[in-house]
Amino acid sequence: MLEPLLAVKGLRKNFGALKVTDNVDLNVQKGEIHALIGPNGAGKTTLIHQLSGNLRSDAGSVVFAGQDITRLGMAERVHLGLARSFQITSILDGFSVLENVAMAVQARSGSSFRFFRDASREDEINIQANKALARVQLADRAYRRAGSLSHGEKRQLEIAIALATGARLLLLDEPLAGTGHEESAVLVELMRSLRGSHTLVLIEHDMDAVFSLADHVSVLVYGSVIASGEPSTVRSHPDVRAAYLGEEEIA
Repeated sequence: MLEPLLAVKGLRKNFGALKVTDNVDLNVQKGEIHALIGPNGAGKTTLIHQLSGNLRSDAGSVVFAGQDITRLGMAERVHLGLARSFQITSILDGFSVLENVAMAVQARSGSSFRFFRDASREDEINIQANKALARVQLADRAYRRAGSLSHGEKRQLEIAIALATGARLLLLDEPLAGTGHEESAVLVELMRSLRGSHTLVLIEHDMDAVFSLADHVSVLVYGSVIASGEPSTVRSHPDVRAAYLGEEEIA
């Protein structure tokens, strides 16, 4: 079996006496869509924080592309090719769509953010930013103010920003949250189009989307992985049915 792109072993995070992630093991293969599901409070977003470097773990290890990144911060992990999108969109509303992506390209090149107002004037940066926007179907929105985008378009922009950092693995925290049917469909197709060229770790509560997209599903309950495998295997797992999905929901 191929070495996983992301290998998590024994990851733990406590807040006082509360165990939020508890001895989590996780393997994510290159090019797959790996979904993390579980009830509210299961520790999914905390785990994403730990994987992204936004939150230091109390124990365990994270290996990305063969390198131990357990002690690295978020910026260092982004530089290595691991990027995340937040549960609440984190774009700069007052700047254009293109400028938002151009800043990510500029950051990847090592330029200081204090020069970011000039980023969109640089041809090479613009070319790369426009490629990322085309990949997420926002090329025609490049010169619009980012704050004027619809909620779903902001999610697309967030993915474009992650792609512009040169990410090989994207951590997506509820990308479909708050989107309507048409916007969800666009985002699902976008994520599907990234399979193979990129690796996705996805938190999502829309089970229809999860089981139509994911190559692998891991289920967290009370901070622990209770099942992990192909969607059909997880769908029929008795512990998953009892703890989370329910017979009717996955029948």
